[in-house]
Amino acid sequence: MLAAGVLLVVAGAELFFEGILSAAARLGVSAFALTVVLSGFEVENLAAGIAADLNGLPNAAAGTFLGGTTFLALGVAGSAALIAPLRARLPSAALAWTAVAPLPLLLFGLDGTLSRLEGAVLVVWFGVALLGLWGAGRSLLEPGELPQKRFSWARVVGGLVILGVAGELLGEGLRRVVSGFGVSESLLGNTVLAASVEAEEVGRVAVPARRGRADVAVANILGTIVHFACLNAGVIALVRPLELDDASRYLHLPVAAASAAVFAALFTLRGGLSRIEGAFLVALYGAYVAVAVAVSV
Repeated sequence: MLAAGVLLVVAGAELFFEGILSAAARLGVSAFALTVVLSGFEVENLAAGIAADLNGLPNAAAGTFLGGTTFLALGVAGSAALIAPLRARLPSAALAWTAVAPLPLLLFGLDGTLSRLEGAVLVVWFGVALLGLWGAGRSLLEPGELPQKRFSWARVVGGLVILGVAGELLGEGLRRVVSGFGVSESLLGNTVLAASVEAEEVGRVAVPARRGRADVAVANILGTIVHFACLNAGVIALVRPLELDDASRYLHLPVAAASAAVFAALFTLRGGLSRIEGAFLVALYGAYVAVAVAVSV
């Protein structure tokens, strides 16, 4: 049930996202504006977090944006750099916005709770951070035509329907895995669930990098980190306040914030990510997973 939920979440989100892209093209929205606003709009991640939260698994819910941020900044960026080095001249302000984006989440979560008020503040902060990232990277994103597909709005509606069914399967599957196998929900949410839902991100980053557009590849990483650490965290807390356990407070939360800073600093200092830096980031992610497993035992 858990596996079926993850598969349906990814399929539904892809269908929904394709519909949004095609609809935007038909409406004449620039590729630049669309990339800035939607590069990190991971519907599957948000749906998984909300489903887990509503099913009484707050730490698994938090794992979707905490573990998702760590997986993206270390696992995805490192794996993509191993496939094709990421070399691009990026404004330092764009990387700085990515590094500071998770700081309010870190501040709010250290007391073990994310309230609805804090969720609302995170959503507002998301708007500020995204505008900052947009302004910093405008020169790197060129407008262009997006492929138009038939039945744009049908794709949007169909994706939402699939996501609704997937959310129910995922939530029930999470509950049964946690209760039936004794797996820590924070470990499950921050590692298995986060990596499963976001696995396709490696392809999304590696493909443009191999085609000589490392700027587009990195823009996807930067935008998604801002979405996860601000928008997704805020929306999930608004749906239902989160009570974080010690593993989430003292491991997954600070590691998520630190991973974004490490990625931004490394990219700034090295002018990109070679295969050596990619291997380093993958090794860091492996060490994080090992510690997470040890802590949960």
